[in-house]
This record gives sequence, structure tokens and C-alpha cells, in this order.
Amino acid sequence: MSKYFFPVAVLLVACLPVLADCTPQAKVTAAQAQIPAIAPGTARIWFLRGWDAPSGQNYVYAATPSVYANGTPVGNLPVGSSFFRDFPPGSYTFTVEPYGLPTPQATTLQLAAGTQSYLQAQWVASWEFGYPEADFSFAPNTFAVLTTSPQVAQAYLPTLTYLGQR
Repeated sequence: MSKYFFPVAVLLVACLPVLADCTPQAKVTAAQAQIPAIAPGTARIWFLRGWDAPSGQNYVYAATPSVYANGTPVGNLPVGSSFFRDFPPGSYTFTVEPYGLPTPQATTLQLAAGTQSYLQAQWVASWEFGYPEADFSFAPNTFAVLTTSPQVAQAYLPTLTYLGQR
């Protein structure tokens, strides 16, 4: 037996868990799922979070911010995911857990029965909300929840993991 057999065998055994993580996982997208029709007398809001742009803060990828409607939790948005919720018609103010500097950022929508709207949680520069600019080592950014056009959302949803109705 070669003197390299044992070290190579140990290395291969150590790499098996990493290689197992590389196998394709079953990912359900909104395009593949059976999405129920909007319930009569309600409006549908789709919540999505794409793949955050690198901005110097590596911890943002692991963040799972909560989204709120009028201060009530709606659900969590891990990176690369989407879900929807049907709401009675009315005015709703949507916010997201900041995971950075807190801001007064909110999106208010007037929902009408039978309509669909799209909100995206995005990692944004906190200077957009009144904080002074700083270097990336200070981690000056935060999450915001912003409206997204139906055209952009419909193109984006098939690339995200569908979490179902919340």
C-alpha cells in the first residue's frame, strides 16, 4: 500500500459531507407550485427576497428578517425565497426587521379586493434613510421593504424558493 493511501482516504472521508451538500436539492418555485386563486373579497401580497448584493457585510446572507403588516408579523424571508398572504381590503403599512440600523422606512399600500401587489425585502444603504455615510467595516446598511412592479416580480418569482401561503 502506498504511504499516501491513509492521508488521501482521510481527506476523502472528511470531504463527503461537503460533497453531499453539493447535490441538487428539491426546490419548489412559485411557478411550479399550485397557487390557489385569490379568495373572494381579499387582496394578495407577494413577499420576496432575492439574492442580496454583496456589500461588505457577510452576515446579511444568513439574516432572515421578519415582515410586518400594521405591526403584526406576517412571516420571515430567508435569502432567495417568496411567499404570499391574502388580506382584507384596506390600508396596510408594511415594515421589515432592519438587521442593521433602524429606520422609519415603511411601505403603505391601499389594497382592493382581487388585486395583487409585490413587496421585496432588500438590503439597502442606510444613508438613504438619513444616516451619514460610513465605510463598510461599520456595517451601516439595513433592510427595507419596497414595492416591486408586477413585471419584475413575475420574472423573479420562478428563481426563488416558494415558502407557501403565510
